[in-house]
Amino acid sequence: MPIYNFRAKKVDEEEFIEGSVEAESESLASEILEERGLIVLSIEQKKKNLFELDFLERVNTKDLVIFARQLSVMISAQVPLVQSLKDIVKQDINKKLKRVVAEVATEVEGGIKFSEALARHSKFFDNFFVNIVRSGESSGRLEEVLMYLADQLEKDYEMKGKIKGAMIYPAFIVSGMMVLGIFVMVFIIPKMTEMLAQTGAELPLSTRILKGLSDFLVQYGWMLLMFAIIFAVIARMVIKTESGRRSVDLLKLNLPIFGKLNQYILVIRFVRGLRTLLLGGVDIVEALNITAALVDNLIYRDLILEAVSVIEDGGSMSETFEKSKYVPKIVSQMLRTGEETGKVDMVLEKISQFYSREVDSLIGNLMALMEPIIMVVLGVAVGVMIAAVVMPMYQVSTNM
Repeated sequence: MPIYNFRAKKVDEEEFIEGSVEAESESLASEILEERGLIVLSIEQKKKNLFELDFLERVNTKDLVIFARQLSVMISAQVPLVQSLKDIVKQDINKKLKRVVAEVATEVEGGIKFSEALARHSKFFDNFFVNIVRSGESSGRLEEVLMYLADQLEKDYEMKGKIKGAMIYPAFIVSGMMVLGIFVMVFIIPKMTEMLAQTGAELPLSTRILKGLSDFLVQYGWMLLMFAIIFAVIARMVIKTESGRRSVDLLKLNLPIFGKLNQYILVIRFVRGLRTLLLGGVDIVEALNITAALVDNLIYRDLILEAVSVIEDGGSMSETFEKSKYVPKIVSQMLRTGEETGKVDMVLEKISQFYSREVDSLIGNLMALMEPIIMVVLGVAVGVMIAAVVMPMYQVSTNM
């Protein structure tokens, strides 16, 4: 969407305001500014730099954590909201976030609620973020709620970082092995097997199999690559459908070892999000509806929405979770205890702490298991190469 730089001023005020706004056209940009109570003096579309790389300016979770924490500290220091937002814009933060915060500051200054201004930028501030801020505005505890939000986002960021970090090493090794294997099969094996064939000696079965695979890759490798690309495109299209995504989400929960890890991660995301919303003053039904979208898994989303229906009919959410095989039994039991004692937020925190430790332990075990598996695979690959190529060449040389 185009970005328009503007210069404007408020009605009955002499102070000029400069900033930028996103809109489909210049006329729509002017209308947005007029709705904010501004008189537009000049407006023009921002020229895009040919060397500007948008993907380098993405607003990630870490940027939002810093934003929420800085804003919380400033508000707790009795700095007015608009001034706090303007001060944050002056900081060394993500360029896109800086532009968005500047727009939010202008909108709030024009009389729009902070949460409504954030909601207009849903690309950067999701439903969870907006509702937490809205609850803080309603309860008069905005600085406290923003701190809860920053803590929640930071925990999510750390958990994602741990998982990504654990997967980098095996992914790098496996990718390297695949690239090296294809290179050897396409460029090295044909020459070595050709040398063996020229000696007139009978090739062992292992050598003939390796030569057949090599010849297939050389002749039909382009077809395999094309099929892989077509399969990836079709798979991407299927995953975008409701049924396709549901199947993938279900598969993630049923995978050996990784299925349990996915369950734990979803439980942590659910209980942390729900606890943050409840502490922010959001009622249980609305909090569950928001958390349903936060978990990013259709199986869990449907489960949480089913819990909403049960609560509205006078039941408890633990009833729904007890029936599902994808929710650990300890979770539903602890939730039942929390509902009976009226300490749901405390129980949610205990569940979060417990499964955070479980995730750390599981990731550590996976990492410890990956190394010997990779070493065994490398050993088998080297053994096959020796048996199929090196040994026959050695036998031919000794018989000459």
